[in-house]
This record gives sequence, structure tokens and C-alpha cells, in this order.
Amino acid sequence: MPTYDYECQTCGHQFEAKQSMKDAHLTDCPQESCPGPIKRKIGLGAGLIFKGSGFYITDYRSDSYKAGAKKDSEGAASSTSTPAAPSTPAPATPAPAPAKTSTAA
Repeated sequence: MPTYDYECQTCGHQFEAKQSMKDAHLTDCPQESCPGPIKRKIGLGAGLIFKGSGFYITDYRSDSYKAGAKKDSEGAASSTSTPAAPSTPAPATPAPAPAKTSTAA
């Protein structure tokens, strides 16, 4: 049920009221000492709420895109299902010894 904002034209009292969309607008201020007329304000309303697992940009792609994506995912699944050959690390090579310099004076 929507919530509507109202404001009294006489005393300035602001309040909210939950009403059906089919209900008539309220006309009298709820303050005891104020017989003033009220006016329904234009509100921002509620935000948009998505329920469920979510919305993705790929939800409404073309059929050709979906077919290509399915083909790619099947190809990737088959390549990851084969065991990879174990790799052996290359032997480390020793660093060359620094060259000796002669200091003849």
C-alpha cells in the first residue's frame, strides 16, 4: 500500500498516510485544534526493488551471442578436463665468477 505525504495549509503540519490508490485524498488536518485544509504533496515514491537471483547485462543477449558463448564455454571445459603434463624446473646455472683484474704499477 503506498504512503502519501500531506501538509496542512493552515498550520503547516506535515504527516504521512498509508492509503490505497483508489482511496480519496484526505481533506482535514489531524491536529485537534486545526480545522485547516490539507494538500497531498508530490513525493519521490519508493525505489525500484529487484527480487530474485539478480539482473545481468547478458540476460537479454541475442541468440547468436548465446550460441557463441556456449561454444566457448564447452571448449574451455574440455581443455581444463585433460590433465596437464608435469613440468620439470630447469636446472639452475651457476653465475660466472668475476674476472680478476691485475693492478700492476
